[in-house]
Amino acid sequence: MCPICIYDCPVLCQIGLSAFRGREAIYPMPKYFGYSTAGSLKDYGLDWSHINIQAALLGAEGIEPDPDVALFPNASTEIVVGKMPLKVPVMIGAYGSTDVARINWDSLAIGAAISGIAIIIGENVCGVDPESQITNGKVTYSKEMERRVKTFKEFWDGKYGDVIVQTNVEDQRLGVDVYVLSKLEVNFIERKWGQGAKAIGGEIRIRDLNRAIELKKRGYVVIPDPEDPVVQDAFKQGLFDSFERHSRVGMPVEKDIIEDIEWLRSQGAKGVSIKTGCYRPAAVAFTLKVASEAKVDYVTFDGAGGGTGMSPVPMMDEMGIPTVYLEVVVLKCAQILKKKGKHVPDIVMAGGFIEESQIYKAIALSNFGDGPIVKGVVMGRSPLTAVMKAEYFVELAQKGKLPKAFAEEYGSTPEKFFRCVAELKARYGDRFKSIPWGAVGLYSYLYDRVRVSLQQLLAGSRKFKIELINRNDLIALTERAAAVTGLPMPHESDAELIEQILD
Repeated sequence: MCPICIYDCPVLCQIGLSAFRGREAIYPMPKYFGYSTAGSLKDYGLDWSHINIQAALLGAEGIEPDPDVALFPNASTEIVVGKMPLKVPVMIGAYGSTDVARINWDSLAIGAAISGIAIIIGENVCGVDPESQITNGKVTYSKEMERRVKTFKEFWDGKYGDVIVQTNVEDQRLGVDVYVLSKLEVNFIERKWGQGAKAIGGEIRIRDLNRAIELKKRGYVVIPDPEDPVVQDAFKQGLFDSFERHSRVGMPVEKDIIEDIEWLRSQGAKGVSIKTGCYRPAAVAFTLKVASEAKVDYVTFDGAGGGTGMSPVPMMDEMGIPTVYLEVVVLKCAQILKKKGKHVPDIVMAGGFIEESQIYKAIALSNFGDGPIVKGVVMGRSPLTAVMKAEYFVELAQKGKLPKAFAEEYGSTPEKFFRCVAELKARYGDRFKSIPWGAVGLYSYLYDRVRVSLQQLLAGSRKFKIELINRNDLIALTERAAAVTGLPMPHESDAELIEQILD
């Protein structure tokens, strides 16, 4: 707080806001729920910028060492994660029942499909869908879930990427897994154990009293109680304008989990994964032990902090293990399992990934010489930003309100300011008209920027297949980074090779 607080200060600080709005001040701008995404600004002392990629001069791996062949467009960014081929080592999600996911779904799903990556449908979609049909406590139809799956598959090539459905406690009780496997022909189910943004279960805001009551009857925790007459009266008076809908957190038990994974496969799941958060190292060890025993296809570990929907700011900022530290803990556990001859599932990291250099570093850090343990990353907020920015600028263009400098530099129509329009029109012909501009923006961000820049980084390392990059391709820029990761400082790397070359 300020060093001196005076009675007549007109500034509304966090303490002042809390004095008026109480619990609302925990969250990032409730009035923007559905139209925003939030991240932590805290300095965790170590992030991917504290690691650099080594540039190489001699030879080439994964391609013929010929100057006319070893060109960066020939570098392959393709990788397989848990039986799923990806054109870029990226999944996006998990986008669940939050309004920001629902509103932007078409662009997210189609953008993922045309980019050859996977998209994760997050928790509670069926439970929150007002048009879901629930019989004897089990969902038999969800218009929203069906829309989400079909939208992706409309542009999916059937090979690269896929649509993954995430399930939490409420989803399992509703039988969402059986519904999507049997009725919607979904191939991958992801069991959710938590996320980097919060460890208390998923949250959304409900602005309709009747809907809040319906969700409580469906088994959700709704705060305040929408069936309480005093609460109803306060809502009608406008003393507050939204209810909080909370999900329960799972209580994983080893035996139950292994049986559950086996059961999912018996129900037709071709791939099964676990999504967990930035929990303490002992929890990481437990998760990987169970995942190994159950032979899940991959596990996603989500580092602190930031959220796609409605995460408490103190929890995003102050709770959990940040991403780089978390990966180091995950790798330590994975190596122990390997030494014991145990199954090590593919690992996917999440938590603040926005750039290709971060993806490179996360994968390379995990390769101790026998192939990378980390096969890819999950991006959540940055794809939303790409989609929302693309849609908003198209809207401005239609209204003739584009920023003057932008229009002069890039053009005043979407056909001109999206650089990849010609490429997509050539690929899809008349179907291009069915691709939302937000999806074009996502493709431009992930496939045209992230993928190409990743190819350049691979070529600069003289590693022309992404699975070839390893720890020798990285150096630590700070003593803390070196101590945590075990990477050498720049002046320490290649020490033995220097002696050999100059001997």
